[in-house]
Amino acid sequence: MSRLLRASILLLALASCGGGSSSAPKKLDDACAILQQRPTYYRAMKATERKWGVPVHVQMAAIYQESKFVGNARTPHQFALGVIPMGRQSSAYGYSQALDGTWEEYQDEQRRFGAKRDRITDATDFMGWYMSQSNQRLGISMNDAESQYLAYHEGRTGYANQSYLNKPWLVDVAAAIGRRSQMYAQQLSYCR
Repeated sequence: MSRLLRASILLLALASCGGGSSSAPKKLDDACAILQQRPTYYRAMKATERKWGVPVHVQMAAIYQESKFVGNARTPHQFALGVIPMGRQSSAYGYSQALDGTWEEYQDEQRRFGAKRDRITDATDFMGWYMSQSNQRLGISMNDAESQYLAYHEGRTGYANQSYLNKPWLVDVAAAIGRRSQMYAQQLSYCR
């Protein structure tokens, strides 16, 4: 077997071992099924809950909305004249859809320079850090998935200025996240 062929096979095998970050778990409406299929998610979220105080069900609802549990999720491309690619809508990336600037702020403040947005442990820690600051600065309860999401989406200044009130679609999305968080909480109480 030629050296090139062996290298190609090895590279293909390694590429296929991505840990599932490029595909969503099955049954996204079942918290127990998600965590059974991806036990590393539960470990990461429990660690974040212990460190930052953000409940697992709140993290799950936010991650569901942001990336549907796909680790390498990105925003869609924008096109001029419908065909000319103009780049992505934003720099949001990963499970948490963290923007470049906010991610860098997290890395600097937490001294986590090797943290990656497509690694679940880092993404949940980031969300915990962000939501903890929203709790401290804005008084948003850690259990209030709806308000935490509005602050997450709009930024803390936008949330304080109630910018979301001009976006009825976003208020609807946040309400759905609140319902999903409650659903996940109820399911988690039975599957542990």
